[in-house]
Amino acid sequence: MNTTILIVDDDRAIVETMREFIRHAGFDTIIAESAEEAIDLLKKEVVHVVITDIMLPGIDGLELTDYVKKNCEAAVIVMTGFSAEYSYEEAIKMGASDFVFKPVRLEELMLRLRKVLQEIQLKVERDQMLAKLQKLAITDDLTALYNSRHFYKELTSEINRSNRYSSNLSLMVLDIDHFKQYNDAYGHLAGNMVLIKLGQIIKSCLRKMDTAYRYGGEEFTIILPETGCKDALHVAERIRETIEKEVFNPDPGTTGSITISIGITQYSHEEEMTTFIQRADKAMYQAKKDGRNRVSTIDACETT
Repeated sequence: MNTTILIVDDDRAIVETMREFIRHAGFDTIIAESAEEAIDLLKKEVVHVVITDIMLPGIDGLELTDYVKKNCEAAVIVMTGFSAEYSYEEAIKMGASDFVFKPVRLEELMLRLRKVLQEIQLKVERDQMLAKLQKLAITDDLTALYNSRHFYKELTSEINRSNRYSSNLSLMVLDIDHFKQYNDAYGHLAGNMVLIKLGQIIKSCLRKMDTAYRYGGEEFTIILPETGCKDALHVAERIRETIEKEVFNPDPGTTGSITISIGITQYSHEEEMTTFIQRADKAMYQAKKDGRNRVSTIDACETT
């Protein structure tokens, strides 16, 4: 990825000298002679570091620094002459990453620029690591679906939204039929392959607004926001039929298949979350009782 440096100074000779030096070091550069011009460029270009003089016509360099830190991802290096009018503390307070005095020694500027770029890279890597850890914390490592901890958090959020806006909300609970028999016949490794494939099938059958979770063992839940029972039934049947048709190869030369039982219910305004979940769970067990490999609805869902 190319690194772009924006140089802001109304002294053209200084700008061109710095530009050539920074270009020679392998960085892309763009220039502006005022803070206003710099702001226009920042709205159009991806800039990684802004090097700005404090003394500028119109908006000064500290105000530009403040703008950059509030509106952009770029770091800022501030330049100033030896003067008591502006201090290092003021520049840092406004969000500057570093501070150099004029006349600028180009070698010193390059050292400070590389230091700032290194800090940017470390921040990017740290943010990526945190994002990865956050994702791992809410993801089931086998199926790549969300885990049960995240299920409760998201269901709470969707229930609050449903109550606030009187919007539809449906919940689906599904369980693999006779999964213990499958594991006993083919082993837990083959059973894990079923769980992985099931997670993939569930995700492929959902809309963008829906979210799926491994609730525990061979049981899964799906939250369907903005969805009434009729539409939820269509989604459930699509999942059930797709899984029923899937052929597994637990052993060489051996084929196997699975079916699932699904329970659906629709949220009733202001009801407790535990009641909502229990009703969907009860609907799933009703599907088991009625012969498995089917979708069952219950209570609030049947009244819609």
